Amino acid sequence: MQQHYRRSFGNLFNAKTWRALCSAVVVPFGMLLGCTATADTREVTLDSLSPTIEHRQATEVIVYYMERYHYSPATVNDDLSNQIFDRYLESLDPQKSFLLASDVEEFEPYRLKFDDALRNEDLNTVFDIFKRFRARVEERALFATELLTQEFDFTLDESYAFNREDSAWLESNQAADDLWRKRVKNDVLNLRLAEQTEEELTDTLEERYERMQRRISQLSANDVFQIFINAFTLSVEPHTSYFSPRSSEEFNINMRLSLEGIGASLQTEDEYTVVRRVIAGGPAAMSELIAPDDRIVGVGQGEKEEIVDVVSWPLNDVVDLIRGPKGSTVRLKILPGNAPAGSPPNVITLVRDKIKLEEQAAKSSVVEITRNDKTQRFGVIDLPTFYLDSAARAQGQKDYRSTTRDVERLINELTSAEGGVDGIIVDLRGNGGGALLEATQLTGLFIESGPVVQIKNSDGEVEAERDSDPAVAYEGPLAVLVDRYSASASEIFAAAIQDYGRGVVLGEPTFGKGTVQSVAPLDRDGKLGQLKITMAQFFRVNGDGTQHRGVIPDVLFPTAIDSDAQGERGLDNALPWDAVAPAKYKGWSNQKADYSYLQPLHETRYQASESFELLIDELEAQRVARNQRLISLNEKVREQENLEREADREKREELFRKAFGASGPDDSEDDETAVADIILEEAANVLNDVIDSSRQNKP
Repeated sequence: MQQHYRRSFGNLFNAKTWRALCSAVVVPFGMLLGCTATADTREVTLDSLSPTIEHRQATEVIVYYMERYHYSPATVNDDLSNQIFDRYLESLDPQKSFLLASDVEEFEPYRLKFDDALRNEDLNTVFDIFKRFRARVEERALFATELLTQEFDFTLDESYAFNREDSAWLESNQAADDLWRKRVKNDVLNLRLAEQTEEELTDTLEERYERMQRRISQLSANDVFQIFINAFTLSVEPHTSYFSPRSSEEFNINMRLSLEGIGASLQTEDEYTVVRRVIAGGPAAMSELIAPDDRIVGVGQGEKEEIVDVVSWPLNDVVDLIRGPKGSTVRLKILPGNAPAGSPPNVITLVRDKIKLEEQAAKSSVVEITRNDKTQRFGVIDLPTFYLDSAARAQGQKDYRSTTRDVERLINELTSAEGGVDGIIVDLRGNGGGALLEATQLTGLFIESGPVVQIKNSDGEVEAERDSDPAVAYEGPLAVLVDRYSASASEIFAAAIQDYGRGVVLGEPTFGKGTVQSVAPLDRDGKLGQLKITMAQFFRVNGDGTQHRGVIPDVLFPTAIDSDAQGERGLDNALPWDAVAPAKYKGWSNQKADYSYLQPLHETRYQASESFELLIDELEAQRVARNQRLISLNEKVREQENLEREADREKREELFRKAFGASGPDDSEDDETAVADIILEEAANVLNDVIDSSRQNKP
């Protein structure tokens, strides 16, 4: 049977095709993270929860692909089985709130047998474990609902551990009862503080716990298989995922519909719908009211319709509520991802629309700074994504839209305008990637011809993507501004500019996604689903990888807090940093660029800046909130904490207004714009330092 698969699908990843595949599009890192199981609307009987012949066939193909074609080939052995075992249980019960330690102990004999299960396509144990988990969820849902009939004492000084990812499994039913008593008490308290009546909050929570149980009881055999296989693939590497036939269909639909709705990529985590990525040009991005890691806990239609609690809802059902016709209104109840536990949710209003492609296009602006009574003008090119109208290009249309074309036009406008510009800043903050061809050609606007990025496939072959045009659109001072969300194509461009010594890179260490994925069908008919598999890796022209480390700026801004835990570095089983031989390339000048003198100048400036001090304080407060594990169940304590947070927020807003020279409390400029301005202004200051240094070094 493997011979059949080898003949049918082996050519998907051979040396001739891998380069064409990864040259087309570098998938934005936020678009495809994770794979959420989808459920039917009816309860699935326990008898139907068993592996099928299609599951056995898919398992054989997936194991073959992972061992033969993955960039870091899997070794299906006891060591991997050990990881799969833990990851499968964590996938089912990530907060360790349902399964008991006795359950896990009962499963322990299978810890080193999942490799045998994969090789023999014997998945019965996988389904037995899921059935136990489903039974525990039913028990907890019933227990939680019964607790709603009792009175809670909110004067007691007790706390609820809402984050149990690193906790031990529950030792007994009594321990589970105590945990769920506190969880229900916390749910009730949250709704009390949101001014729901006893009747309203009881109805809300009864529905929530019923949905929690129903969501699990509707998972089909295909869903269970998908969860397990992803426990396998994610134990190898975080960007490889399996899509069941139904998930494959919905994945393809979602990709086609990605330009409609509110413009946000969503994913289920625990019982919450979480914003994974905000798409430039969509209503969510343009509102500046939604950010990655925000949790959507309620959805309402129009201006007045009641907001429906969507905690524990299946992702598809939440998406259906959020989607709607262009021009219609949707209200979302949001728990900000950076808010401390127990913070009240915000309600925001969005008007549904198609993503405005012009908002994704490159834009230009000018930042002015004054030193010693002399004003310097710096052109800023804001680039949200690397885009290319490949269809129009393939049809031979002369005016097809592309990143490189738009940026070249903007450069000409900036340099030819009255007064011109003293330098250019390419702003790649939040740019998650896009077309590799555009990253290559955009680099070519700033360098003479040469290699831009090296790509290594799973067979160890390395080829370079090159800029073959010797023309240079701009030769002046250049800076590239990046942050923790700059990924893939953004990292390729920033790394090339840095390696050629063409410009200075500023900001935070980038995401560190230096791998290439391709989606491969497991059979011709689509009955077995498809596999998104990592098949190649990017390397800089100096030979270093962008994987894991990302691009380290020449000048690190103080916003780089917790950078070691962010991006690829924070993902389990991320491929490590690696290197290949350097490519042959000629630097921008005969001398290697030395920007070491810039960091002290930058630090002196920001340490004397009240604005930067406020920004750093805010980022530190967010870091503390992310690390919070316990929340008080005392009503007066919670009320006081909420009041203090609100007072602190208002104080910060007022300080921001003063720091940025706003006219007063009624100023329309929001905090996010202010934060963006200070970073951009400092980028201009650093580039001005480069210009001053070059002047001083001239004979």
